[in-house]
Amino acid sequence: MVRRRLGAVLAMFVVTVVICTVWFTPALGVREVEVLGLADLTVDEVRTAAAIEPGTPLVRLDVDAVAARVRELPRVAGVEVERVVPGTVRLTVDERQPVAVVVAPEGAHLVDVTGKDYATVVQPPDGLPELNVSPDAVAAAVSVLTQVPEALREDVLSVTADSPLDIRLMLSGDREARWGSPADTPRKAAVLDVLMTRKGTMFDVSSPELPTVS
Repeated sequence: MVRRRLGAVLAMFVVTVVICTVWFTPALGVREVEVLGLADLTVDEVRTAAAIEPGTPLVRLDVDAVAARVRELPRVAGVEVERVVPGTVRLTVDERQPVAVVVAPEGAHLVDVTGKDYATVVQPPDGLPELNVSPDAVAAAVSVLTQVPEALREDVLSVTADSPLDIRLMLSGDREARWGSPADTPRKAAVLDVLMTRKGTMFDVSSPELPTVS
């Protein structure tokens, strides 16, 4: 009986020591912050944003708060935060990718699939269409660009729009596709593909039931 009691006390003592070690000491604390998935950001930029204090016990690390801090970086679309025993925090970053640019005196503003202007660079990347649209038409213009087939998207030099209902795609060869609103974009793209087999420079698919060429 005494041995059993001593065994139980010893077991509880061991459990207590383990819990205290894990929760309150740096034995299983953060010793390294590993950063993956970067393209334009630097490891130091992400680590600084994450603001993870060395030695913080892994089990007490608020991964949601770390993720929220990293997402404040304009180039970050998302991030996954993992605890890796014994002492590593792994940050896997998903950087925003540009789908269009807005050219301004201070440089080229990169716009991602959500319509967010997230960075400014000196020279726009090759192959991206330029947006010449009103502020309220940015989301609509990006919606069209991301829905059209890749072959057509590669042919788009710029997008103009005075409103979300007046989108126009300026194509190579001095051609223009009048799109109207983003509604029915896949259908409009299919109609345009057929329409462009005819001679013309102006292709109007804003009403896909009644397309015109001029």
